[in-house]
Amino acid sequence: MRNLTLKQLRAVQAIMKHGTIAAAANALGLTPPAVTIQLKLIEEDASIILFDRTNEGLRPTVAGLAFLDAAQMIEERLRQLDDEIDAIKGLRVGSLTLGVVSTAKYFAPRLMATFRNEHPDIAIKLAIGNRAETIASLKNHEVDIALMGRPPKDIPLRPSVFGDHPLVMIAAPDHPLAKCRDITKERIAQEHFLVREPGSGTRISLEIFLSELPGRLDDLGTEMSSNETIKQAVMAGLGVAFISAHTIALELEVGKLVMLDVIGMPIRRQWFSVVRTDRTLSPAMRAFQDFLSRKGAQCLPFFEKLYPDTGATHQ
Repeated sequence: MRNLTLKQLRAVQAIMKHGTIAAAANALGLTPPAVTIQLKLIEEDASIILFDRTNEGLRPTVAGLAFLDAAQMIEERLRQLDDEIDAIKGLRVGSLTLGVVSTAKYFAPRLMATFRNEHPDIAIKLAIGNRAETIASLKNHEVDIALMGRPPKDIPLRPSVFGDHPLVMIAAPDHPLAKCRDITKERIAQEHFLVREPGSGTRISLEIFLSELPGRLDDLGTEMSSNETIKQAVMAGLGVAFISAHTIALELEVGKLVMLDVIGMPIRRQWFSVVRTDRTLSPAMRAFQDFLSRKGAQCLPFFEKLYPDTGATHQ
């Protein structure tokens, strides 16, 4: 593989992304025969087929996926090299792709704005997704740093805590439990829950909370795809929800939602920034990690304002 070139690897990336030689050529600004030649050269050099030719287009083989992973890692390293050279030159510039789970979108803009005040010449691209999408972005080397509540265990990661993540039970203001105190786990379990998709951080925490109640997890509730949809459904009286306190500041302030006084809540989790252990930290990545350790918690919604009795909770 000593004759492998960046042009060939980029052809593999384009074919993988677009599915056909013609579409890949268009994206690269080349002719289809030029892309075909690049692919043929790689396959001849490696003595292996990278794509299966199907009626639906080109589909990567196991070898093709290995080449794609290598291409992505090389692209990352070249971008890091750009940042490192700029740092050596004394330039405070660089770029960073930040992946965040959907719950973190409520504070990610404030994080970015505060960071930009310190590092105005570092460009940040924000990628928002659910937990599964963010984990996939980490696996595919599509983000430099990810912010999430529970780091996955099947990827080599370096996690760092940067703040608390309180989870609470919410209801509409006219809900029968809205003014009750010391609601037991058994009582709240009788309610209809509005929940996120399987695998989401808040759903996992709710399942752990209810796990000791026989049969309760068999039919957890109605699944909804976003926190915003869940909040609207709770306000409409369709059920109660277990949700991040960071997502409900405005609704609590205007009285559209209330937090239920459930024994054992709020449940306090933590926010993590995660980086792959096989990544070399660029100057921009190091700067952002340092910023999170110093000021990350300050950029989170001020939970004590949302829950004045936090010091006297049942946790």
